Amino acid sequence: MSQSARDLILAHLPGFPAIHAGRLYTDTSEFMAIDYGDVIAVGGRNYLVHKNESERRFGLEDPKYWVKKCQCLETGERNILKLVFHEQFPMAIGNFTVRCYRSPQKEARILRLVKGDMRFMQGETYPDERGNPVRVLEVVVGRSLDNEVEAVDLPHEAYFHEVFPGMLEKFLGTCEALSFLHENFEQHGDVRRDHIFVEYATGDWRWIDFDYSFEFHENPFGLDLFGLGNILLFLAGQGVHTMQSCGLTGSDLTATDCSALFPNRLVNLRRLFPYVPKKLNDILARFSGGAEVFYDSAAEFIADLADCRDRLPAQHKEHQP
Repeated sequence: MSQSARDLILAHLPGFPAIHAGRLYTDTSEFMAIDYGDVIAVGGRNYLVHKNESERRFGLEDPKYWVKKCQCLETGERNILKLVFHEQFPMAIGNFTVRCYRSPQKEARILRLVKGDMRFMQGETYPDERGNPVRVLEVVVGRSLDNEVEAVDLPHEAYFHEVFPGMLEKFLGTCEALSFLHENFEQHGDVRRDHIFVEYATGDWRWIDFDYSFEFHENPFGLDLFGLGNILLFLAGQGVHTMQSCGLTGSDLTATDCSALFPNRLVNLRRLFPYVPKKLNDILARFSGGAEVFYDSAAEFIADLADCRDRLPAQHKEHQP
């Protein structure tokens, strides 16, 4: 047990059980060793580790051992500290293969770029004593977009007419935020519905998690654009609809009916919900396995989506989520 970590905790947080005081870390390279009760010293401040962050995917809790939920001992503020973790993997999009990888340096650049822009999470980056870029993030007090949609207790037709138009308006704002990154030659890298948080206090939608990057030679922002298509599909469908959940088989469908990224996921929502406007369905079809033309830019996607919004009946646009 490190006496200095214990002393720091007792001086700033005397109510914390001293028996759980751990070690003081100035080098975060071995992030798996850093756990509850340890203190990370970086950027002139000390952060007490409470737990590892996790995210829920496919019904399972996926721990992220390099992401720590912390409390700043000097200020009492809750922060998330992202430590350096490198990984890479391939992703298939139709006939293309995309190399995906984590880049802490890229996330640090984006945090500088979006400082003060509340469409994005906020934070600062500080080197530890080994030069590892530790990102100290402000906590976005809210819930992820998938939880926001799943909390709506309405049948789809009522949801689509009463709630979706307001969601679409908010979504356009997040698309414009993503376009801002692209205009500055940066990718988000991991565009997913659980990487948009809806802030409780304001209702604002904010992007989080920028540390993934990718190499897609056909379009340097292509994977971000496919991510936007997946989010739009989730919003319009009030969830994910697969062949299995809809009782369909491959013989019932064509490539244009299903997602290029997830071949068992329906993008042709009019097969399930005939009241979905054709214009919206056509936008979703651009992300299907049978698409012959894909979106080249977020700006192009936004223009089509804004036109789709403007075609919604006026009385529907009055409803807000």
